[in-house]
Amino acid sequence: MQTRTWNAAELIRKDQAHHLHPLSNLYRLRQQGPLVLVRGEGAWLWDAEGNRYLDGFAGLWNVNVGHGRRELAEAARAQMEEVAFVPTFFGLTSPPTIELAARLAELFPDPINHFQFTSGGAESNETAIKIARYYWWLKGQPERVKILSRQMAYHGIAMGALSATGVPAYWEGFGPRPPGFIHLTAPYYYRAGEGMTEAEFVAALVRELEETIEREGPETIAAFIGEPVQGAGGVVVPPEGYWPAIAEVLERHGILLILDEVITGFGRTGTMFGMQQYGLSPDIVSFAKAITSGYLPLGGVGVTDEIFDVLSSVDRMFMHGFTYSGHPVACAVALRNLQIIEEERLPDNAREAGSYLLSELSELLDRPYVGNVRGKGLMLLVELVADKATKAKFEPSFQLASKLEQATRTRGLIARCTPEGIVLAPPLIITREECDFLLEAVAGALEDVLG
Repeated sequence: MQTRTWNAAELIRKDQAHHLHPLSNLYRLRQQGPLVLVRGEGAWLWDAEGNRYLDGFAGLWNVNVGHGRRELAEAARAQMEEVAFVPTFFGLTSPPTIELAARLAELFPDPINHFQFTSGGAESNETAIKIARYYWWLKGQPERVKILSRQMAYHGIAMGALSATGVPAYWEGFGPRPPGFIHLTAPYYYRAGEGMTEAEFVAALVRELEETIEREGPETIAAFIGEPVQGAGGVVVPPEGYWPAIAEVLERHGILLILDEVITGFGRTGTMFGMQQYGLSPDIVSFAKAITSGYLPLGGVGVTDEIFDVLSSVDRMFMHGFTYSGHPVACAVALRNLQIIEEERLPDNAREAGSYLLSELSELLDRPYVGNVRGKGLMLLVELVADKATKAKFEPSFQLASKLEQATRTRGLIARCTPEGIVLAPPLIITREECDFLLEAVAGALEDVLG
């Protein structure tokens, strides 16, 4: 394929002069500049200077079918030539939007059969929270507005989703958050389950939930929102029995269950949806990211037949939506993307490749600075500690994340490096050979930084 020639220095200069990066250290970017990526193919990316990297984070957990899929470009082109934009406000729609809603009804377990579309995960979780509250309002229980969430949860950074997010670093400096959000303990056995068996830890978490509901009053709680496997907050894989026990308590108290499948949806955990790992049947589900494999922005929310019946039982406008809800080009790409995921059996590859990576990464536990290795499918984390016995974290002054980022990129790997360690979520098309490249890069980067 013919590739363009880029002036890397000029691009970096313009970026530093004009681009305000999200979720980035703006101070360091002013000094060092960004890494400019110009081409992708499969699981690989190339920068403006021609260096190649394995995309160990699939963009932002989302490029499940890999880069450079001409089928998706063709789907977008064909739809743009027919009609590029049709709103879904005021009873309008277009064929790809209708077909995608129908296809999702086939993919999601019953009774999730009704869908509203958004442009991404934060919008999806804003929508899910508002639908939960609106549902209770329509049922004559307007006091049910509180949302139960968890520490270490990540649900987005729009203000409602931000309040459900349980990572304080995302709150700092942005003023007061909307009230009505309560954060419970994350099912993070490695740190929060100290001195307990996994079964005892689950029992403690269920007890905390029961006590919280009793204290707040079930008649004031609209919903519990949670990721099947917590992602951006630290790849927290819940212990055996956690989700069935939590779901039983919520159902007993009439509290809606919102599952955030923004990261876990469309194959990443080894099944099409994370809920299938735990036999869950939510009332509301949010999704985004991999529905288009990141080729165009799209997200959405699915609700049960019962919730839809309540929402559509009154002769009034549903006063929620976004300009690009159900964008026909994004929906056309999503339909083709879902076809690829199914035909190439990518959830199966996520399960098999993830199992291999987890097994091989677990050998790093012999190193004095590797405290925990965990994952589900192609969501993995190598957690690093300054002291294995105490589980003490590295001091911020050590700048672990930036050192790991530099070391992994030097070795040709793009991963998410945090103060806790290295997060991995490669495209679901990853091969065994590429897994071995990733493993070698991680092991070498850890040696470079920590010896």
